[in-house]
This record gives sequence, structure tokens and C-alpha cells, in this order.
Amino acid sequence: MSGTELVIGGWQPQSGPPLQSPALNELRRLGVGISLDDFGTGYSSLGYLRSFRFDRIKIDRSFVGDLLQRAESEAIVRAVIGIGSALGISTVAEGVETRGQLQRLRSHGCSEAQGYLFSKARPADEITAMLAAFPSPQSGRDTLASA
Repeated sequence: MSGTELVIGGWQPQSGPPLQSPALNELRRLGVGISLDDFGTGYSSLGYLRSFRFDRIKIDRSFVGDLLQRAESEAIVRAVIGIGSALGISTVAEGVETRGQLQRLRSHGCSEAQGYLFSKARPADEITAMLAAFPSPQSGRDTLASA
């Protein structure tokens, strides 16, 4: 993957996601990663995982936010991580705000996490310095453990 990623989500149920698009397949061939956003809510469906080879499944923040308080949310998160693992697709937890959430996600095998625990939205000119403070995946250090 080139480091460039296209996040797919927010489509209408009548049209479904653009998974059969020749342009989308060409982007993938060129090394652009393709992620399925907000998995588990709205119109994202298990069927899409059979229709297209995604690089990442992004677990919706609504499940992550109450992961520690609701057994149902934890069960859904665990199931999505399990599906991703079985299909060889990375999982990204959206909306991680506490170390407790991060630890629980790690214990279930979540590949990546994003949210306010790491940083709130920043102006573009601050991003380089902020990223330099985090270890890269190539460093051999666990990027989820460093938060």
C-alpha cells in the first residue's frame, strides 16, 4: 500500500457502495488502500466484505465509546475484529478516547486505533512534528502500545 487511503462510506441504500467501479479497482492496483468506514452502522454491510477486498475495516465510534460500559458494544467490537482477522483485513477503532478503551481493543486484537487519546484535530502545519513524536510501524515498536 502506498500510504494513500480511500475511505468508503456514507452511500445510499439504493445505489450501494461503488465496489464494482473499474476506477476503484485501478486505484487498488496502484497501491491505494481502501477502507470501509463506520462498519456496523448505517448501510455498511457484511455482504460488502464479500464483494470487495478491503484493506481496513473502521469500527464505528458508537461501539468504541461505550465499549467498557456495555457488553453488547464489546461483543460487536470483538466480532468485527474477529471477522477482520479471519479475512486478513486490518481493523481500526474510531473514537478512542481513553487508555482503558485502547487496552481493551488491544486485548481483542484490534490492529489500529484513532481518536482523541492520540490527538484532537490539528492544523496541517502541526502534523509533521506531531507524527515525529510517535514511533513508526517500521521501528518495530507497537504503535498501539505507545499511546
